[in-house]
Order: sequence, then C-alpha cells, then structure tokens
Amino acid sequence: MADGKPKRRGGGRAGAANRRGTAAIEQMPWRLPVNTDRPTEPLTEDGVQAIHDGAMRILEEIGIEFLNEEALEIFKEAGCRVDGTNVRMGRDWVMEMLGHAPAQFDLTPRNADRKITIGGKHILFGNVSSPPNYFDLEIGKKVSGSRAQCANLLRLTQYFNCIHFAGGYPVEPVDIHASVRHLDVVHDKLLLTDKVVHAYSLGRERVEDVMEMVKIAGGLSEDEFAAKPHMYTNINSTSPLKHDVPMIDGCLRCVRRGQAVIVTPFTLAGAMAPVTMSGAVTLSIAEALSAIALFQYVRPGCPCVIGTFTSNVDMKSGAPAFGTPEYMRATQMTGQMARFYGLPMRASGVCAANVPDGQAMWETSNSLWSAVQSGTNIVYHAAGWLEGGLVASPEKFVMDCEVLQMIQRYMEPEVVATGPDDIAIDAIKEVGPQGHFFGIQHTQDRYEKAFYQPMVSDWRNFEAWEAAGGIWTAERAHRTFKDILNTFEAPPMDESIKEELAAFVDRRKAEGGAPTDF
Repeated sequence: MADGKPKRRGGGRAGAANRRGTAAIEQMPWRLPVNTDRPTEPLTEDGVQAIHDGAMRILEEIGIEFLNEEALEIFKEAGCRVDGTNVRMGRDWVMEMLGHAPAQFDLTPRNADRKITIGGKHILFGNVSSPPNYFDLEIGKKVSGSRAQCANLLRLTQYFNCIHFAGGYPVEPVDIHASVRHLDVVHDKLLLTDKVVHAYSLGRERVEDVMEMVKIAGGLSEDEFAAKPHMYTNINSTSPLKHDVPMIDGCLRCVRRGQAVIVTPFTLAGAMAPVTMSGAVTLSIAEALSAIALFQYVRPGCPCVIGTFTSNVDMKSGAPAFGTPEYMRATQMTGQMARFYGLPMRASGVCAANVPDGQAMWETSNSLWSAVQSGTNIVYHAAGWLEGGLVASPEKFVMDCEVLQMIQRYMEPEVVATGPDDIAIDAIKEVGPQGHFFGIQHTQDRYEKAFYQPMVSDWRNFEAWEAAGGIWTAERAHRTFKDILNTFEAPPMDESIKEELAAFVDRRKAEGGAPTDF
C-alpha cells in the first residue's frame, strides 16, 4: 500500500461462502432482514415531546461533562457554553446538527457481498462483544477469556448467516497483553471473517491501527477508505452526564476518515439514571445527542447511530437486570425518539443469566423482540451473551442464532403473502371436508420450504427424544458448536494482502502497540 494503489479486494462468495464441503447444519441464507411490522409506540405524542423537552433542558440547563480537551475546543468554536469541562448547548443548535445526520447508510467490508445497510427498516444482528470471561459445557466453569476462545467465537460469527457484523472481541483474550491485543484480535477477525468489523475507541493507537488494518484487508487506497464507511466504533457515555477522553477521541478520528460511530449511553435506572424509565430514557437521549451533535459539527453528514442500553438494577442486590419489562419498554421508547430525530438506532440482545438455560433464553428473547418492536436497526450482543455481559458462551451463541433465524423467518414476505396460490381456494376445494392436505399437489410443491426448520430445537415427542438420547438444548448446541469448528474454513483473502496485513501487525508490535501503564 506504500504506492497508494489499491489491491484487488479479498472476499468470498455470498450466502454460505464461509464454509465448503459438508455443512455442519442447514441454515437460512445470508440476507439483510427488513422489519415490515409497525413499531410498538408506548409514548403518546405528548410523551415524545416531554422526553425531547427534558433532554433539551438537560443539554441547555445542566450540561454534559466532556473530559476530552479537543472536544471542548470544538464546542467553544461552535458557540456552545463551556465552563471547565461542562458543556451546555442550545436546542436549536443541537437540532440543526442532527439535521445533517443520515437516516440510512451502508457499511462495506472487505467482501462487498457482505455489505450491510444501517437504517430504514433493516434490522441486523451482531455477535457478543467484550465479555472478560468464557463458559462452555466442556470446560464446565467460568474462565478468563483466551485468544483461542475468541477465535472460535469469531468462527461462529462468520459461519452464521443471521450474524451480519463482527462487533468487538467476542471474548476478551486476557492471555494477550493489552498493548498488542487489538492487533492480534483484529488480525484474527479479518482473516476468519469477511463481515463488517469494529474498532474500540480506547486510545489513538487502537483506533488508527484498526482503520489501517481494515484498509489493508479491503485492498483500499486512503481515498477509497475515506470515501465511504467500511467499519464502525461504538462508545458508551459514562452515565450520568459524562463523556470520557478516549472514546470521544476515537469517534473524532473515525468520523474524520469517513467511518461510522454508534453512541450508546449505559443508563441503569435506579443507579446511573433516575429510577423512572422515562427519566432514564431522557438522560440517555441527552447524553447520546450531545456527542452526535459534536460529530455532525466536525463532519456534517457523518454516519451516526443512537444507541440504547437502558435497563434497571435489581433493587435488592444492585446487580444489572436485562430482558425485563422495563428494559423492553425503554427500548421501545427510545425507538420512538430515534425516529423523532431521524437517526438509526442500536439495541442489544442481553440477559442476566449465568449459564445457557431457560432464564438466559427468555430474557434474551425479550431483549431481541423489544428490538424488533422498537424498529431497531442494529442489534449488538445478539448471540452469545451471559451474566450481564461478563461471560461469552458458544452454546448460548448457537441457541441465540436459532432465535435470530426465527425472527428472520417471521419477517419474510412469503409468510404473509396473499396471492391466489397463498389463499389456496383450489386446494381447499380439492380436499373438502373429509380429506387432508398432506398428500395433495399444492402441499407437495411447497412442503420443503413452507415452514421454518430449526437448527437446535428438537420437535420430536418425548418418547422419540428420549430414545435418541434425551439430549437437552444446551448439549445439542455444544455439539453444533463443535461440528461447526470441524467444518469451518476461513473466507478467502489474497496472499499479497495477507502478507501486508501480517507485516503491519509485526511492525506495530515491534513499535510497542498501544501504550499501557502496566
């Protein structure tokens, strides 16, 4: 890349390009689901205005703490009131800045067939990101994450067509020193997946390194890289009312090079936010908009997403709770506000369960369906999350992908089609009141694709299930996980690009990677 000329793009075939030979499972093809349902809107028009006015009052009267000095200078230039680290901004300026943000944009990874669209009616799902610990049935206990476990979860991320993007580290590989961890994991990610990837905004070096690696993997010149978004970063505010130094720095670096940012306040009602859900949502909206307005001032039209991570704490223990009724309503309320501001929205597939059990699935299903109901466009942590984000599990990943496929099937137009063959008057006439529909031609022509076929669910009766070994769901998911690893093949990448990527990683390691204090 030293000559500035782009290399041929690496990548693979669409659909099941991530594996060849005998498939470990039969899964639905790669596609970008479109949510055709009307969103659930618990707020009245007056309610939307009340939350909007509350968020604007926070920005105007209370202000947000920005610890990033560059951001403070930019706010001063924009005419905002800056007092130390406190920034107050008028609602007219905020709304003017939000008017620049696109309601929809594309992210194009190294394989253009894996391009995703954020916004509109699309709903896309990503892998679990950032747990420090790992659990699977073979180990049988919670352990610190490793590079090998992280790589295996990346293989699942690539394998499943219902996973559309590769978020942060699917488990934190604590066996790699923090100064070079990003280099090794992103290197693994770019070799093992050809989907959209993410950069952590945790210091200049990490963000800049990942952008360079994505550019190399895509065979892109700097101009091609900056011309449209190929990757993204996600940041959290430090609730209440604060944005820290490295996350704002990382976003500024990304938007200046044309890449996407997601701003997701982490507001737990009763702890870092008011105990009322509308109060927690109002605080979250204010924190997110303050950063998005900054980024739009720096680069009008830069791709931004407003995120929600508003839930509640267990008031008995203080522990975070997820998939609760309050979590679902907060997500739906934030969806209304995202549409009010014309911004794409991010939510999450989360739970507080410690192992891949019934609690894990009902809480995660609540989270995922609240994303559907809210009109969410991008769902973080959609597969593999346990213990409030402290544990990643391959069994849970596989089980979650079953739910994601069901959601995808639920949204397919043919399920609710009403053409003459779908209404099936001739078939009903043929069968009449005495027959059945199993053997008629109308059924024979359609039975293979008429209904959803599960990957992990077992639909046999008890006796047949017991005769087959009586395997419980998590055990079946573990076997599927192992089968996937045994058949997995990484997507293709040009050898010259592989060599350039490896050389970049080696050079940056030799230079020390990212500075740490340990």
